[in-house]
Amino acid sequence: RHLALLAGGEDNVTYNLGGVGADAAGVGIGGGLKIDINAATASAGTRKRLRRSASATGVLPTTFSSNDDADGAALASGIGTPTNVADIEPTRLTRRQRRRTTDVADIGSNAASVGDVSGGGGGSDHGASTSVIAKEHTAVDVVTTIAAQELDEHEGMDEAALKEHEEVTKVKNVATIELGTYQMDTWYFSPLPKELFKDVGMIDTLYVDEFSLNFFTRKSELLRYQAKELPKNRRHPPGNEIYRNGNLSMFEVDGYEERIYCQNLCYIAKLFLDHKTLYFDVDPFLFYVLCEVDERGFHPVGYYSKEKYSDVGYNLACILTFPSHQRKGYGRFLIAFSYELSKKEEKVGSPEKPMSDLGQQAYKPYWTSTIVDFMLNQSGDSKSMSIMDISKETSIMSDDIIFTLNQLGILKFVNGAYFISAERSSLEELAKKHPIKEPRVDPSKLHWTPYITDVKRDKFSIHSKKASLDEDSASS
Repeated sequence: RHLALLAGGEDNVTYNLGGVGADAAGVGIGGGLKIDINAATASAGTRKRLRRSASATGVLPTTFSSNDDADGAALASGIGTPTNVADIEPTRLTRRQRRRTTDVADIGSNAASVGDVSGGGGGSDHGASTSVIAKEHTAVDVVTTIAAQELDEHEGMDEAALKEHEEVTKVKNVATIELGTYQMDTWYFSPLPKELFKDVGMIDTLYVDEFSLNFFTRKSELLRYQAKELPKNRRHPPGNEIYRNGNLSMFEVDGYEERIYCQNLCYIAKLFLDHKTLYFDVDPFLFYVLCEVDERGFHPVGYYSKEKYSDVGYNLACILTFPSHQRKGYGRFLIAFSYELSKKEEKVGSPEKPMSDLGQQAYKPYWTSTIVDFMLNQSGDSKSMSIMDISKETSIMSDDIIFTLNQLGILKFVNGAYFISAERSSLEELAKKHPIKEPRVDPSKLHWTPYITDVKRDKFSIHSKKASLDEDSASS
């Protein structure tokens, strides 16, 4: 995609995406795509974007030609890719980029086999027919939709940062963690305090007191602490209990007031999250700890954090359900709880971007079920509504609503404006496919007061949103 934007003219570098099947370029399924990059006009920023795109797609330049040898040599040195394949330096790719490269190679091999089956000229014929079909689909009377954006959890990290991240996190330093009555295998490296390791390079089992989140390397230390130093009435997280419904309870913990507890919570979360950078500076954040309640006390099962005030409207920064309590609907519960707080604040909110793979898997079903339920059951007898109407009632940011409606295939884009087109029968089918699952958040059980902010200066306040089209027409 990025390479196509850099197509050039005379003094060129030729990129060959062999076997991808670039029908739009007039090359058959079994052929390749060649994109020429202008050597004379390629700036340093262009070469940098070109190098980043080549690294992301796993495609390297194969040849370059220039009327001026000096220009061609300068371009080759600027891009950093010699023409001799044996001299090409290996490029460090992230896990996601390696998967993309593998997928491109698989597509190329499958496309080449299709071209062979169709015969010598079958590939070009198929490409021509596909091009005709593509033109038909882009006719004027067909409504176009916006392609879903793929979020990269490695976005914003340069090659040096990726190298440092992989070197540090490629080896786990804790094998298992024991929290309460559960023992869990860890997934990733966590920068725990060096005092815990002493002369050992890896901890077999890290013992954690579930009420204070203090760390111990031996079970005897944990038992002695719980018997002597743990207060008898302190069998819950610090902070304020703001929600209680049945056996579920939610505590709000201020990172400024409970630094050690919140830092230890971040250390534990890093054992199960690949990318997490918040460990020490917890003062600007609030932590919401979800607990199961029984006669022994309040046992944490997951948490999420949010900034006390976000300039970009984020209502959630990090979320985790402990592996011992996954597949119980707690992740969805935490997401729904974050939006209930946004409703109390009378704001719209969105999770922090870019999102991880697990974050996308958790948010997509929630957005889908919530929006479909509102359109089907909570919109009343109104036959039309705007995206802003949905945003005001659900506190979901309009960008996320557009993304979800596009995923469902009911969003149309005509003459620069979005239109929702869905019959009630189709909404009922979507509601069966994407139901709202238990446990649900009961707003009547939530006892919480938001921070006071200036509504006029807060662009994410619901009161600052423009009225819908129907309201405008009615008022006029």
